[in-house]
Amino acid sequence: MALSRKSWNYIIIGASVFMIAVLSFINDKTASVPADAVALFDSQMPLKQLHLDDIWLSQQDGQWQCHQQVLNCQQWAQSWQNISVSPLKTEPEHSLAEQMLTIAINHVHTAQQWRYFPNEGLLQSSNQNWYQVPPSLRADLQPILAVPSQSK
Repeated sequence: MALSRKSWNYIIIGASVFMIAVLSFINDKTASVPADAVALFDSQMPLKQLHLDDIWLSQQDGQWQCHQQVLNCQQWAQSWQNISVSPLKTEPEHSLAEQMLTIAINHVHTAQQWRYFPNEGLLQSSNQNWYQVPPSLRADLQPILAVPSQSK
């Protein structure tokens, strides 16, 4: 027996309401920072300089300066400066897509080498500790880069 147009409308409305409920649930679970998350940098030990592979940002005279290709320098700097992470007890599974992260902090004379796994939001410190970045904070940790012109 074929469904009438009215029946199809009810099916479409029901499916739409279901999808909105599922997306709202997912948004509620990923938009907040977990209770166990702690700030990676604080007012006593603020971020001074960061290198993500070959792209960098640096604070000089209270202003953030970035690599010439970075289009969202201030937003990118604020995201890293205010990042919160959750410490992990064991090494999590991760992809091979990693970025080298060099972090310099005020009042610390040597820079630290970290590994960043952007697909999973994982950070591994120089002393092999693992941290998880909440999903709501991950998107702004990658800089928006200008595409270099291809003039001849």
